[in-house]
Amino acid sequence: MQVAIVTGASSGIGQSAAIQIARRGTGVILTYQRNESGALDTVAMIEKDGGTAVALPLNAGRSETFPAFRESVAAVLRDIWQRDTFDFLVNNAGFGQSAKFEDTTEEMFDALMRVLLKGPYFLTQTLLPLMADGGAIVNTASNAARSSGLEPGYSAYGTMKGGLVVLTRYMAKEFSVRGIRVNSVSPGSTRTRIADNAFERFPEVIPAMAAKTALGRLGEPDDIGMMIAALLAEECRWITAQDIEVSGGFNL
Repeated sequence: MQVAIVTGASSGIGQSAAIQIARRGTGVILTYQRNESGALDTVAMIEKDGGTAVALPLNAGRSETFPAFRESVAAVLRDIWQRDTFDFLVNNAGFGQSAKFEDTTEEMFDALMRVLLKGPYFLTQTLLPLMADGGAIVNTASNAARSSGLEPGYSAYGTMKGGLVVLTRYMAKEFSVRGIRVNSVSPGSTRTRIADNAFERFPEVIPAMAAKTALGRLGEPDDIGMMIAALLAEECRWITAQDIEVSGGFNL
């Protein structure tokens, strides 16, 4: 059985991606930081569908913990799947924070950088020895890094996501010798728990977001999760080094 690692899968896009990947017959190791109950919900949903999943804690902003995380992954691969490698990695863990350019602090900039850019870089580096040749990686970026998604207040967040898109291309270039494909997805506005459940706290912003979207609604986690699962799958075997906007035509 093939196995995927999905970071930040206790809710939202990561939860959807984990479930969609499992529905294709792939085992899933999913991570959470604070929301253990959400991660266990994800595991339960996968098991209800007949799949296999394990939840492990991971702080994507603390790279010094990554070697210990790799040991946990190796143990789970041995114990659950009798394997010493995994096939797919989804670098999805993240958080959103906005501030006008002049109000962005170094602390906020550094926190976003650690989780959104340094985290995927060094987590991938740490896990690469356990990854099977011929596998695939998907990085969750954002249309905040594209001209279609430019909104005031996201200069730091969008900069980190833009860096992740560039990193995706370098990973694709260097990992191609092992047959590993690397792509990114750039979601538009999606109904998740990002920015402390902003959409639940400020539902009045949703109609304006929907009006800016060609397909006329806010994105749902499954809109992105299905795309991530598809990019890992055989039908996308000839796609690498691409960033795919998944936004329903935001600002089209």
